Amino acid sequence: MKIMRVAPLMAVLLLAANASWVNAQPVAAETAAPLTRAQVKMERDEFLKSHTWDAGTDNWVLKPGYESPVGMKSRAEIKAERDEIMRNNRWDEASDSWIPLKSKPRDLGKMPREQMRIETRAFVRTHTWNEGTQSWLDNRPAKKK
Repeated sequence: MKIMRVAPLMAVLLLAANASWVNAQPVAAETAAPLTRAQVKMERDEFLKSHTWDAGTDNWVLKPGYESPVGMKSRAEIKAERDEIMRNNRWDEASDSWIPLKSKPRDLGKMPREQMRIETRAFVRTHTWNEGTQSWLDNRPAKKK
């Protein structure tokens, strides 16, 4: 009878002793040392030397005379890629999707301002810029068939 009472107690004690397994962090997080306060201040100061806040666009802008980090596309290049997608596709409100144009690409400069605003808003809602691949990705969930 005593053995029947001791077995569950031992099991509970064994699980309690190994409770740290449940809360373990990934190995990568343990090996990466956190930045020191001095390192964070230095990175902040370097950023502030090369960037300025533009209240008009609510964005940090690279100061003249500084170059973008290696491998990063400029804002103009990103916008050019967006415009290329919009030039070759048309937003359809009825189907709530982008429809490829079968004819030649459109001239975005000749589009009415309101139509351009609607399509740009739709594009920003349906696409995101991926820093890793340096390209626009469609972020809409796949439609059920």
